[in-house]
Amino acid sequence: MTITQIVKLIPSLVRYNLRIIFAGKFIWFFLAALAFFGFFMFQSAWDRTDMNDAEIYSLMFFPSLLLVFYPAVFGIQNDEENRILEILFGIPNYRYKVWGIRLLIIYVAILFILILFAYISTWLMYPVDEIIMAIQLMFPVVFVGNLAFMLSTITRSGNGTAVTTIMIGFTLSMLQGSELLGNGTFDVFVNPYDMPNNFHPTIWATTILKNRVFLFVGSIVLFMIGLLNLQKREKFV
Repeated sequence: MTITQIVKLIPSLVRYNLRIIFAGKFIWFFLAALAFFGFFMFQSAWDRTDMNDAEIYSLMFFPSLLLVFYPAVFGIQNDEENRILEILFGIPNYRYKVWGIRLLIIYVAILFILILFAYISTWLMYPVDEIIMAIQLMFPVVFVGNLAFMLSTITRSGNGTAVTTIMIGFTLSMLQGSELLGNGTFDVFVNPYDMPNNFHPTIWATTILKNRVFLFVGSIVLFMIGLLNLQKREKFV
């Protein structure tokens, strides 16, 4: 197969995997995320909130997690219900490539959607660096997505994974800003643009750098654990 043929095949491959990943519901999750983002913007405007980068990050945070929640949580269950797991386990190491490509497609799609949301916020609310804002949001998105993927390989149930992920998220949100999470170093929900009053800018920049390294490394570890769990064929087929 030539490079030209591969390039022509990529759009079809992406559309096919998006239909599987989102179970034909991609447009609804996109519209739901857009609706929440629009509602948060309207609420901020109604309350006359002082807009800045930190506020825009907060407005985009929940919609970004909403975009990754369904495909990461229900991916394994959708494969099982559609009998795709039997095919994936029938070809050695094929399941690793499939899920690696799927997660990559999910994150690339979400990145472009977040850039779009950032452009909307720049146009309607407050000017931000759209690409940097989207990249900053991708750190917690990828971490949560890989966490949900890892949990789904353990529970093999979309509902069970959803409940577990929500409970973990609720616990982490309750601990936000505490010393237990290193005052932001290990905090998934930390806002890199919202520096506390008692922090020196240099210390805060170092804290955010450590946080992003933690989320990046943690995402890789969670993804590898999920792939290792997929080796247990008897649990899935």
